Amino acid sequence: MGTVSGVSIRDPYGGRISLGGFGGGPVPRDLWVLLGVLFATFSLLQFPSTGITYLLLSSAVWQRGFLWQLVTYPFIGFSGPSLWFLLELYILFIFGRDVYAGLGRRHFWRLVLTASVVSALLAVAVGFLSLPRGLPPEEAVFFPLMEGQRVLIAIFIAAFATANRRATILFMFILPIEARWFLAIEIVIAFIGFLQLRDLAGFVGFSAAVGYSYLYIRSGGGRRKGILRDTRLRFEKWMIQSKLERMRKKRGFRVIPGDRDTKRGPWVH
Repeated sequence: MGTVSGVSIRDPYGGRISLGGFGGGPVPRDLWVLLGVLFATFSLLQFPSTGITYLLLSSAVWQRGFLWQLVTYPFIGFSGPSLWFLLELYILFIFGRDVYAGLGRRHFWRLVLTASVVSALLAVAVGFLSLPRGLPPEEAVFFPLMEGQRVLIAIFIAAFATANRRATILFMFILPIEARWFLAIEIVIAFIGFLQLRDLAGFVGFSAAVGYSYLYIRSGGGRRKGILRDTRLRFEKWMIQSKLERMRKKRGFRVIPGDRDTKRGPWVH
C-alpha cells in the first residue's frame, strides 16, 4: 500500500502500511458519500430555518418522541463555521478508509449503525436521568461531544486501533504512539471535553462508541461472529481446555497445541 502525507504506520508483521488517504487504490464510494452527506448537512446546520437540528441527537427523544434521532445523528455534520470541521472530516477520511478496507462494505455499515445506536441509547438514558425534569419540550438539549462526525471518529479510530494494536501513528503529526493507546487517548480527550462543556451524556455516548467498536473488532464481528456468539464460543473453548487439562493431569495424556501461534490478519480475531 502507499504512504500518507503526515501519517506513518508500521505493519506489526513488518513493512509499512498506509492509514488510508492518498494511496493504496481508489477510495470507497461509500466513504465519499458519507463525507458528502456530512458536509452538506454541516452547511445546512448554519441556517436554523432548514430544521436540520431535528435530526441531531437531543433530549427531544424523550421529550417529544423524536426516536429517529437515534439513527440520524451520526450523519449530521456538527460544528460551527470553522476550519476545524474540515480537519475532523480529514481524520474521518484517513481512518474510515482503512476500516472499510478491513471490514468490507456490509460490516463497515453494521459497525457504524450498531455502535451509533448503542451509544445514543446510553447517552439518552444518562441525559434523561441527569438533566432537569422541568425542561420545556421546545428547549431540547444536544450532546455536542458525540454529535455527527465526532461519534464516527470515535468508532473508526477505536476499530483501527483494535485491529492494528502494534502499528505506530504520528499523533498530531509529531509524536509516534502505538495505535493501541489511542483507545485511552480518545477517552481522555472526551473527558477534557466533558470538563469544558459539562456534557455527561455526550461523554458516556462517546465512550460507549469506543468500547463497542473495540468489542466488535475483538469479537471478529467484521468477519463471521457476533459479540454474543463469540462470548459463547470462548466459554466453550475454556471448558474444553479445562477438561483436557484435567485429563492430562489424571491420566498422563499429552495435549498437542493447536494453531495458537499462527499469524492472522489484523481484522481477524
